[in-house]
Amino acid sequence: MIVIAHVSDIHIGATPAAVARADRVMRYLDALPYDLDAVLVTGDIADHGLAEEYEQAGKLLTSRHPVLTGPGNHDVRAEFRRVLLGEAEPSPGPVNQVLRTDRAIYAMCDSSIPGENAGRLEDETITWLEGVLDGADRPVFVAFHHPPVTLQSPPIDGIRLHRPGRLEEVLAGRADVPAVLVGHAHMPAATTFAGRPLLVAPGVVSTVRLPWEGGTTFDNCIDHDLPPALAFHVLDGEGRMTTHYRLVP
Repeated sequence: MIVIAHVSDIHIGATPAAVARADRVMRYLDALPYDLDAVLVTGDIADHGLAEEYEQAGKLLTSRHPVLTGPGNHDVRAEFRRVLLGEAEPSPGPVNQVLRTDRAIYAMCDSSIPGENAGRLEDETITWLEGVLDGADRPVFVAFHHPPVTLQSPPIDGIRLHRPGRLEEVLAGRADVPAVLVGHAHMPAATTFAGRPLLVAPGVVSTVRLPWEGGTTFDNCIDHDLPPALAFHVLDGEGRMTTHYRLVP
């Protein structure tokens, strides 16, 4: 079976506890008595996109497991590329990356729109993803930051992925894509998109409360006291996806 740890929204620089919370999660993963296939970090690495935040994140997001990190709406492409990816002359274009292992391929797409909170997959990104999928000879997990569907959270739904139709067309009929993995919502959720599981990671820095829990606006939906959390996604030998959500006290 393939076991993926899915981490999201660490927001280094957002709160005094952000570094410690991310550190707890990464230490927990490194202490597991099992070699994970991958650790995917789906965006909002830095809270303000500052170089010093990425420098801290780079130290935190090291692991004995393979790690693939993508940007979110709080990230800044140039600093993300320069500090985390080591690019001397960073491009302003989307930060699309792929991790290939013996058993799977992980396509991390950049859904950020510079200067905005909502998301969009640029034509360049869709074309890149099509290339990854067309050349695949093993399962491909597609990951990015913004959920492409509503999650019944008014604050989050207002800044979700816009214009997801082309992505849906690309994924339609692709039996080699077991799931789509996203972050941004700061709450665990599972639904469907393009006929396959859409699995949302909880937040590390905070948790978003749903409307029936009193979370109707950004002013009243964010809880910084609940412990950080992550998801484990498991693809078994029969092609079945199972997700386990885990709090990290």
